[in-house]
Amino acid sequence: MGQSHPPFAFSPARRVEAAHIKDAVAPFCAVIGAGPAGLFAAEALARAGARVVVYEHKPSPARKFLMAGRGGLNITHSENLERFISRYGAAAKRVAPFIRAFPPQALRDFCAELGEATFVGTSGRVFPASFKASPLLRGWLSRLAQLGVTIASRHSFLGFAEDGALRLKGPEGEEFTRPASAVILALGGASWPKLGSEGGWTGPLSAAGVAVTPLSAANSGALVAWSSIFRADYEGQPIKTVLLRHGDASARGDMVVTRSGLEGGPVYALSSRLRDAAAKDGATTLFVDMRPDTSLACLTRKLSRRAPKQSHATFLKRAGFSKAEIGLLREARPEGLPRDAEALAGLIKNAPLKVIGVAGLERAISTAGGVSFEEVDADLMIRKMPGVFVAGEMLDFDAPTGGYLLQAAFATGLAAGRGAARYLGLLGADQAGLSPSHLPNSRAPAASNKYSV
Repeated sequence: MGQSHPPFAFSPARRVEAAHIKDAVAPFCAVIGAGPAGLFAAEALARAGARVVVYEHKPSPARKFLMAGRGGLNITHSENLERFISRYGAAAKRVAPFIRAFPPQALRDFCAELGEATFVGTSGRVFPASFKASPLLRGWLSRLAQLGVTIASRHSFLGFAEDGALRLKGPEGEEFTRPASAVILALGGASWPKLGSEGGWTGPLSAAGVAVTPLSAANSGALVAWSSIFRADYEGQPIKTVLLRHGDASARGDMVVTRSGLEGGPVYALSSRLRDAAAKDGATTLFVDMRPDTSLACLTRKLSRRAPKQSHATFLKRAGFSKAEIGLLREARPEGLPRDAEALAGLIKNAPLKVIGVAGLERAISTAGGVSFEEVDADLMIRKMPGVFVAGEMLDFDAPTGGYLLQAAFATGLAAGRGAARYLGLLGADQAGLSPSHLPNSRAPAASNKYSV
């Protein structure tokens, strides 16, 4: 029954917050953070028979999840599972067991259970039929309420007391401790901090001796020192269907010119490499292929048909290049565009841009760094803190855009929830899944959720 590690010697709380649970039989578990990882962990625990409170320091849950759905919620990806797992790079082997236990199809099934069918886009990315996060979240919160999960908003995590009790700050600024049989930390990284993920948890965990890799921006825009003319003329302009290269890595898609550089899918895909290279050398070079579907030889032949006195702008415009593309070529070669067809074609296929860094955490889609996998066991329990589990973006992995971050958040949230249930003896080693049929101890108590959509 459970693990052999003793739980924290929690002391009685000095006060009981408004979101207390009356049931005194089942073990009480606290989940810190109401993003996808935290909510999924809470559901797994509630189905196993635990009493669960999710503490969220914002007024409402899953704000970053809702923001992700504003442009069309990319929930996961449909590619081959082995290829999918490889997308996590250096952390692939660490993340693999959790993704295999809860693969993309399982996440799609979960969405369907909540009334949101999903479909595969032309890029292989998976979206809910509504393209929105709000209907999915609404159905999910309703189900959590039916399972007895309470969401206590405006409660901030302050760390742990000397005896291991949770330290929290309530809505009125009051500080108190809370006893719990198990704690799941799902506080996110530090990207888009105004939505709730501020990274403040690194201090308390580091103070407890837990190794935390410093947080840095991932899936972020590239910073380019544009000329004032280019910035004024082309800020906000899209550049369609490019192939970006950095070293031996490449990414294809559309990008957008911003005041400070470039954003878009292919930029985000290479941002971690750009970040590390620029941090090391002060700057790095990103190469842009503006016609990835046209060979150099074919493009050279096309550009050879040019009137002797025709200007670059007129010629390239008639050849199908947008004003923003022509401006970008000039930025890549400020000394002037070559008139030689082969040289011009070479520039179009391999335009160099000097990248001086990536946008900061306040603009990054996600975060790299976090709790080292060496610090957690197979159930994502922190070895130095028995009874404390960690999930989601708090873990040290770097996921590209395309649904990989959300998939990992759900998968590690489930793993932490199952791990905590096993730790408490609520779930046997051979039990898995969220379905009540898979969990003999599951229950559906009366709703006690203080928050509703």
